[in-house]
Amino acid sequence: MGGPGNPPEGTPDGTPGGGDDEYRSVVFDESFVRAARLQEFSAHERTTEHAPAVRSRPQLHRGLSRQALILVMLIAVAFGVALYMGVRHPYDNPRATSQPVEPLRSTVVPLAPKADVPGASDVQRLFENSPAARYRIGAGGINLPMARRTANFSESQIVGALTTAKDYLVRSSLYPEVLSGEQTRPVRILIDGDQLDQFDRSFQQPTADGRHAPTGWLIRFDPTVAELASDEIRVQGSLRVTEADSATLEITSDHTFVYALRPAGSDAKAEASLFTVRRQLHFRFGRDDLRLRQTQLIGSSTQAGPLSCAADSANHLRPLLAGETATGGGPAGTDPYSGGGATALCGTLADRAQPKL
Repeated sequence: MGGPGNPPEGTPDGTPGGGDDEYRSVVFDESFVRAARLQEFSAHERTTEHAPAVRSRPQLHRGLSRQALILVMLIAVAFGVALYMGVRHPYDNPRATSQPVEPLRSTVVPLAPKADVPGASDVQRLFENSPAARYRIGAGGINLPMARRTANFSESQIVGALTTAKDYLVRSSLYPEVLSGEQTRPVRILIDGDQLDQFDRSFQQPTADGRHAPTGWLIRFDPTVAELASDEIRVQGSLRVTEADSATLEITSDHTFVYALRPAGSDAKAEASLFTVRRQLHFRFGRDDLRLRQTQLIGSSTQAGPLSCAADSANHLRPLLAGETATGGGPAGTDPYSGGGATALCGTLADRAQPKL
Protein backbone atom coordinates (compact mmCIF):
# COMPACT_ATOMS: atom_id res chain seq x y z
CA MET A 1 0.00 0.00 0.00
CA GLY A 2 1.30 3.44 -0.67
CA GLY A 3 2.29 5.97 1.87
CA PRO A 4 -0.03 8.65 3.01
CA GLY A 5 1.38 11.15 0.53
CA ASN A 6 1.35 8.93 -2.58
CA PRO A 7 -1.75 7.87 -4.53
CA PRO A 8 -2.18 4.23 -5.49
CA GLU A 9 -1.11 4.95 -9.14
CA GLY A 10 2.18 6.44 -7.97
CA THR A 11 3.49 9.96 -8.01
CA PRO A 12 1.80 12.08 -10.75
CA ASP A 13 3.77 13.96 -13.38
CA GLY A 14 4.78 17.47 -12.47
CA THR A 15 5.09 16.76 -8.74
CA PRO A 16 8.18 15.98 -6.80
CA GLY A 17 9.26 12.52 -7.70
CA GLY A 18 7.19 12.62 -10.91
CA GLY A 19 8.25 12.25 -14.59
CA ASP A 20 9.12 16.00 -15.07
CA ASP A 21 11.93 16.06 -12.55
CA GLU A 22 14.45 16.37 -15.38
CA TYR A 23 12.92 19.79 -16.42
CA ARG A 24 12.97 21.28 -12.94
CA SER A 25 16.08 23.38 -13.78
CA VAL A 26 14.42 25.07 -16.81
CA VAL A 27 13.10 28.56 -15.90
CA PHE A 28 10.83 30.40 -18.36
CA ASP A 29 11.44 34.04 -17.51
CA GLU A 30 9.42 37.01 -18.89
CA SER A 31 11.82 37.82 -21.77
CA PHE A 32 11.66 34.23 -23.00
CA VAL A 33 7.86 34.28 -23.00
CA ARG A 34 7.69 37.63 -24.88
CA ALA A 35 10.12 36.40 -27.56
CA ALA A 36 8.25 33.18 -28.21
CA ARG A 37 6.31 32.88 -31.47
CA LEU A 38 2.61 32.30 -30.99
CA GLN A 39 1.09 29.54 -33.04
CA GLU A 40 -2.42 28.25 -33.16
CA PHE A 41 -4.48 25.65 -34.96
CA SER A 42 -6.99 26.84 -37.50
CA ALA A 43 -10.39 25.21 -37.68
CA HIS A 44 -9.64 23.84 -41.15
CA GLU A 45 -6.26 22.51 -40.09
CA ARG A 46 -7.78 20.67 -37.16
CA THR A 47 -10.12 18.80 -39.56
CA THR A 48 -7.53 18.04 -42.27
CA GLU A 49 -5.38 14.99 -41.76
CA HIS A 50 -2.32 16.07 -43.73
CA ALA A 51 -2.52 19.82 -43.04
CA PRO A 52 0.29 21.42 -41.07
CA ALA A 53 -0.25 21.03 -37.41
CA VAL A 54 0.11 24.73 -36.70
CA ARG A 55 -0.33 28.04 -38.53
CA SER A 56 2.16 30.81 -38.04
CA ARG A 57 0.84 34.31 -37.40
CA PRO A 58 1.95 36.76 -40.11
CA GLN A 59 4.90 38.87 -39.08
CA LEU A 60 4.44 42.61 -38.78
CA HIS A 61 6.41 44.59 -41.36
CA ARG A 62 8.56 47.25 -39.81
CA GLY A 63 9.56 50.37 -41.80
CA LEU A 64 8.54 51.34 -45.38
CA SER A 65 7.91 48.84 -48.11
CA ARG A 66 9.96 49.00 -51.29
CA GLN A 67 7.06 50.50 -53.27
CA ALA A 68 6.50 53.22 -50.67
CA LEU A 69 10.20 54.05 -50.58
CA ILE A 70 10.33 54.40 -54.38
CA LEU A 71 7.26 56.67 -54.30
CA VAL A 72 8.85 58.93 -51.67
CA MET A 73 12.03 59.18 -53.75
CA LEU A 74 10.08 60.11 -56.89
CA ILE A 75 8.19 62.85 -55.04
CA ALA A 76 11.46 64.23 -53.66
CA VAL A 77 13.05 64.30 -57.12
CA ALA A 78 10.00 66.02 -58.66
CA PHE A 79 10.00 68.64 -55.90
CA GLY A 80 13.71 69.30 -56.42
CA VAL A 81 13.28 69.77 -60.17
CA ALA A 82 10.33 72.15 -59.65
CA LEU A 83 12.30 74.20 -57.14
CA TYR A 84 15.31 74.41 -59.47
CA MET A 85 13.19 75.54 -62.42
CA GLY A 86 11.48 78.14 -60.27
CA VAL A 87 14.73 79.67 -59.04
CA ARG A 88 16.67 79.55 -62.31
CA HIS A 89 14.84 81.04 -65.29
CA PRO A 90 15.29 78.98 -68.47
CA TYR A 91 16.42 82.11 -70.34
CA ASP A 92 19.13 83.01 -67.81
CA ASN A 93 22.61 82.50 -69.16
CA PRO A 94 25.16 82.17 -66.34
CA ARG A 95 27.98 83.08 -68.74
CA ALA A 96 26.31 86.27 -69.95
CA THR A 97 27.59 89.50 -68.44
CA SER A 98 25.63 92.72 -68.49
CA GLN A 99 27.23 95.88 -69.83
CA PRO A 100 28.73 98.19 -67.22
CA VAL A 101 26.37 100.89 -66.00
CA GLU A 102 26.98 104.15 -67.85
CA PRO A 103 26.27 107.61 -66.45
CA LEU A 104 23.33 109.55 -67.85
CA ARG A 105 24.08 111.95 -70.67
CA SER A 106 21.35 114.55 -71.19
CA THR A 107 20.55 117.63 -73.23
CA VAL A 108 17.80 120.21 -72.72
CA VAL A 109 16.99 122.46 -75.67
CA PRO A 110 14.74 125.49 -74.96
CA LEU A 111 12.35 126.42 -77.77
CA ALA A 112 11.75 130.18 -77.94
CA PRO A 113 8.51 131.53 -79.46
CA LYS A 114 8.59 134.10 -82.24
CA ALA A 115 5.58 136.02 -80.86
CA ASP A 116 3.51 136.39 -77.73
CA VAL A 117 2.39 133.14 -76.11
CA PRO A 118 -1.35 132.60 -76.78
CA GLY A 119 -3.57 132.03 -73.77
CA ALA A 120 -7.18 131.43 -72.71
CA SER A 121 -9.08 130.90 -69.49
CA ASP A 122 -10.72 127.81 -71.02
CA VAL A 123 -8.13 125.02 -70.97
CA GLN A 124 -10.22 122.75 -73.19
CA ARG A 125 -10.32 125.45 -75.84
CA LEU A 126 -6.53 125.59 -75.81
CA PHE A 127 -6.19 121.85 -76.33
CA GLU A 128 -8.87 121.68 -79.03
CA ASN A 129 -7.13 124.36 -81.07
CA SER A 130 -3.65 122.85 -80.80
CA PRO A 131 -1.83 119.90 -82.43
CA ALA A 132 -2.51 117.99 -79.18
CA ALA A 133 -6.27 117.92 -79.82
CA ARG A 134 -6.20 114.22 -80.67
CA TYR A 135 -3.59 113.20 -78.13
CA ARG A 136 -4.66 110.82 -75.41
CA ILE A 137 -4.79 111.86 -71.78
CA GLY A 138 -2.14 110.89 -69.23
CA ALA A 139 -0.77 107.35 -69.07
CA GLY A 140 -3.28 106.32 -71.75
CA GLY A 141 -1.01 107.99 -74.28
CA ILE A 142 1.95 105.74 -73.40
CA ASN A 143 1.12 102.53 -75.22
CA LEU A 144 3.20 99.37 -74.99
CA PRO A 145 4.15 97.66 -78.26
CA MET A 146 3.52 93.97 -78.77
CA ALA A 147 6.08 91.97 -76.81
CA ARG A 148 7.82 89.02 -78.47
CA ARG A 149 10.50 86.79 -77.00
CA THR A 150 14.04 87.16 -78.29
CA ALA A 151 16.95 84.75 -78.45
CA ASN A 152 17.95 85.44 -74.84
CA PHE A 153 14.88 86.97 -73.20
CA SER A 154 11.41 85.60 -72.62
CA GLU A 155 8.19 87.39 -73.45
CA SER A 156 7.55 88.05 -69.74
CA GLN A 157 10.96 89.71 -69.41
CA ILE A 158 10.25 91.93 -72.42
CA VAL A 159 6.89 92.92 -70.92
CA GLY A 160 8.59 93.64 -67.59
CA ALA A 161 11.13 95.97 -69.22
CA LEU A 162 8.44 97.82 -71.19
CA THR A 163 6.27 98.17 -68.11
CA THR A 164 9.17 99.62 -66.09
CA ALA A 165 9.98 102.09 -68.88
CA LYS A 166 6.35 103.20 -69.01
CA ASP A 167 6.26 103.52 -65.23
CA TYR A 168 9.35 105.74 -65.40
CA LEU A 169 7.74 107.97 -68.04
CA VAL A 170 4.54 108.28 -66.01
CA ARG A 171 6.31 109.13 -62.77
CA SER A 172 8.84 111.52 -64.29
CA SER A 173 6.45 113.32 -66.66
CA LEU A 174 2.92 113.07 -65.25
CA TYR A 175 3.04 112.96 -61.44
CA PRO A 176 1.87 116.38 -60.12
CA GLU A 177 4.19 116.19 -57.10
CA VAL A 178 7.16 115.63 -59.42
CA LEU A 179 6.14 118.34 -61.89
CA SER A 180 5.85 120.86 -59.06
CA GLY A 181 9.32 120.00 -57.76
CA GLU A 182 8.01 118.70 -54.43
CA GLN A 183 9.28 115.13 -54.79
CA THR A 184 11.88 113.08 -56.62
CA ARG A 185 11.46 109.76 -54.80
CA PRO A 186 8.82 108.30 -57.18
CA VAL A 187 11.45 108.50 -59.92
CA ARG A 188 14.50 107.66 -57.80
CA ILE A 189 13.22 104.24 -56.72
CA LEU A 190 13.18 103.12 -60.37
CA ILE A 191 16.85 104.02 -60.97
CA ASP A 192 19.56 101.33 -61.00
CA GLY A 193 21.58 101.43 -57.79
CA ASP A 194 24.81 102.24 -59.64
CA GLN A 195 23.28 105.49 -60.94
CA LEU A 196 21.91 106.76 -57.63
CA ASP A 197 25.01 108.80 -56.77
CA GLN A 198 24.71 110.67 -60.06
CA PHE A 199 20.96 111.12 -59.55
CA ASP A 200 21.37 112.50 -56.03
CA ARG A 201 24.20 114.84 -57.02
CA SER A 202 22.06 116.20 -59.87
CA PHE A 203 19.50 117.46 -57.37
CA GLN A 204 21.95 118.51 -54.68
CA GLN A 205 24.26 120.41 -57.05
CA PRO A 206 22.43 121.02 -60.36
CA THR A 207 24.83 121.75 -63.22
CA ALA A 208 24.28 122.29 -66.94
CA ASP A 209 27.11 119.91 -67.83
CA GLY A 210 25.07 117.21 -69.54
CA ARG A 211 25.52 114.89 -66.54
CA HIS A 212 23.89 116.58 -63.55
CA ALA A 213 20.82 118.40 -64.84
CA PRO A 214 17.65 117.46 -62.92
CA THR A 215 15.57 118.15 -66.05
CA GLY A 216 17.47 115.33 -67.74
CA TRP A 217 15.99 112.87 -65.23
CA LEU A 218 12.47 114.29 -65.00
CA ILE A 219 10.18 117.19 -65.90
CA ARG A 220 9.66 119.86 -63.30
CA PHE A 221 8.60 123.49 -63.45
CA ASP A 222 9.91 126.36 -61.37
CA PRO A 223 7.21 126.57 -58.64
CA THR A 224 7.73 130.33 -58.37
CA VAL A 225 6.88 130.79 -62.06
CA ALA A 226 4.19 128.33 -63.13
CA GLU A 227 1.78 125.68 -61.91
CA LEU A 228 -0.57 123.21 -63.58
CA ALA A 229 -3.84 124.76 -64.72
CA SER A 230 -5.30 121.28 -65.28
CA ASP A 231 -4.45 117.72 -64.34
CA GLU A 232 -5.28 116.79 -67.93
CA ILE A 233 -1.93 116.23 -69.67
CA ARG A 234 -1.98 115.21 -73.33
CA VAL A 235 0.51 112.52 -74.44
CA GLN A 236 1.52 110.81 -77.65
CA GLY A 237 4.55 108.71 -78.55
CA SER A 238 6.09 105.28 -78.92
CA LEU A 239 8.36 102.70 -77.30
CA ARG A 240 10.80 100.40 -79.07
CA VAL A 241 12.67 97.46 -77.53
CA THR A 242 15.84 95.77 -78.79
CA GLU A 243 18.22 93.11 -77.49
CA ALA A 244 21.63 94.78 -77.14
CA ASP A 245 23.40 91.53 -76.25
CA SER A 246 22.70 88.23 -74.52
CA ALA A 247 22.44 89.95 -71.12
CA THR A 248 21.05 93.40 -71.96
CA LEU A 249 17.77 94.83 -73.20
CA GLU A 250 17.44 98.40 -74.42
CA ILE A 251 14.31 100.50 -74.85
CA THR A 252 14.06 103.86 -76.58
CA SER A 253 11.07 106.12 -75.99
CA ASP A 254 9.91 109.17 -77.92
CA HIS A 255 6.93 111.02 -76.44
CA THR A 256 5.44 114.49 -76.58
CA PHE A 257 3.77 115.85 -73.44
CA VAL A 258 1.51 118.92 -73.52
CA TYR A 259 0.75 120.74 -70.24
CA ALA A 260 -1.69 123.53 -69.48
CA LEU A 261 0.04 126.08 -67.21
CA ARG A 262 -0.87 129.34 -65.48
CA PRO A 263 1.09 131.77 -63.30
CA ALA A 264 2.06 130.42 -59.89
CA GLY A 265 -0.37 131.43 -57.15
CA SER A 266 -3.00 132.74 -59.55
CA ASP A 267 -6.69 131.91 -59.30
CA ALA A 268 -8.58 129.54 -61.57
CA LYS A 269 -9.77 132.42 -63.79
CA ALA A 270 -6.25 133.36 -64.86
CA GLU A 271 -5.37 132.74 -68.47
CA ALA A 272 -3.64 129.44 -69.15
CA SER A 273 -1.20 128.57 -71.90
CA LEU A 274 0.14 125.33 -73.33
CA PHE A 275 3.67 124.10 -72.74
CA THR A 276 5.08 121.30 -74.90
CA VAL A 277 7.89 118.90 -74.02
CA ARG A 278 9.32 116.28 -76.33
CA ARG A 279 11.33 113.63 -74.44
CA GLN A 280 13.51 111.00 -76.06
CA LEU A 281 14.88 108.56 -73.47
CA HIS A 282 17.25 105.62 -73.75
CA PHE A 283 16.74 102.89 -71.14
CA ARG A 284 18.98 99.90 -70.49
CA PHE A 285 18.10 96.75 -68.53
CA GLY A 286 20.50 94.13 -67.20
CA ARG A 287 19.14 90.93 -65.74
CA ASP A 288 19.30 92.35 -62.21
CA ASP A 289 17.32 95.38 -63.38
CA LEU A 290 14.63 93.10 -64.80
CA ARG A 291 14.43 91.20 -61.54
CA LEU A 292 14.33 94.35 -59.37
CA ARG A 293 12.02 96.32 -61.69
CA GLN A 294 14.61 99.07 -62.10
CA THR A 295 16.30 100.68 -65.09
CA GLN A 296 19.42 102.49 -66.22
CA LEU A 297 18.68 105.81 -67.88
CA ILE A 298 21.71 106.38 -70.11
CA GLY A 299 20.36 108.97 -72.56
CA SER A 300 17.90 111.86 -72.29
CA SER A 301 17.08 114.48 -74.92
CA THR A 302 14.51 117.15 -74.12
CA GLN A 303 13.05 119.90 -76.28
CA ALA A 304 10.69 122.22 -74.44
CA GLY A 305 8.85 125.47 -75.08
CA PRO A 306 7.86 128.16 -74.99
CA LEU A 307 11.04 129.03 -73.09
CA SER A 308 13.49 131.87 -73.15
CA CYS A 309 16.89 130.89 -74.50
CA ALA A 310 18.55 132.96 -71.78
CA ALA A 311 16.84 131.04 -68.97
CA ASP A 312 18.68 128.27 -67.16
CA SER A 313 16.74 125.06 -67.88
CA ALA A 314 19.05 122.62 -66.09
CA ASN A 315 17.42 122.70 -62.66
CA HIS A 316 13.84 123.77 -63.48
CA LEU A 317 11.88 124.65 -66.58
CA ARG A 318 10.76 128.30 -66.48
CA PRO A 319 7.94 128.49 -69.05
CA LEU A 320 6.86 131.65 -70.83
CA LEU A 321 3.18 132.03 -70.00
CA ALA A 322 0.19 133.60 -71.72
CA GLY A 323 1.02 137.00 -73.20
CA GLU A 324 4.78 136.74 -72.60
CA THR A 325 7.47 137.03 -75.25
CA ALA A 326 10.96 135.58 -75.40
CA THR A 327 13.67 138.15 -74.75
CA GLY A 328 17.39 138.20 -75.24
CA GLY A 329 17.41 136.71 -78.73
CA GLY A 330 19.69 133.68 -78.54
CA PRO A 331 21.09 131.64 -75.68
CA ALA A 332 23.36 133.05 -73.01
CA GLY A 333 26.92 133.66 -74.11
CA THR A 334 29.36 130.77 -73.93
CA ASP A 335 33.00 131.26 -72.97
CA PRO A 336 35.14 128.67 -74.84
CA TYR A 337 38.07 129.43 -72.51
CA SER A 338 36.08 128.42 -69.46
CA GLY A 339 36.08 124.85 -68.20
CA GLY A 340 32.54 125.24 -66.94
CA GLY A 341 29.28 123.85 -68.30
CA ALA A 342 28.59 122.67 -71.81
CA THR A 343 27.61 124.99 -74.62
CA ALA A 344 24.02 126.16 -74.29
CA LEU A 345 21.60 125.05 -77.00
CA CYS A 346 18.46 126.84 -78.11
CA GLY A 347 15.85 126.50 -80.83
CA THR A 348 12.82 128.32 -82.17
CA LEU A 349 9.31 127.15 -81.38
CA ALA A 350 7.40 126.76 -84.66
CA ASP A 351 4.20 128.76 -85.02
CA ARG A 352 2.18 125.62 -85.76
CA ALA A 353 3.09 124.25 -82.33
CA GLN A 354 1.03 126.99 -80.65
CA PRO A 355 -2.77 127.01 -80.28
CA LYS A 356 -4.66 128.87 -83.00
CA LEU A 357 -7.04 131.10 -81.07
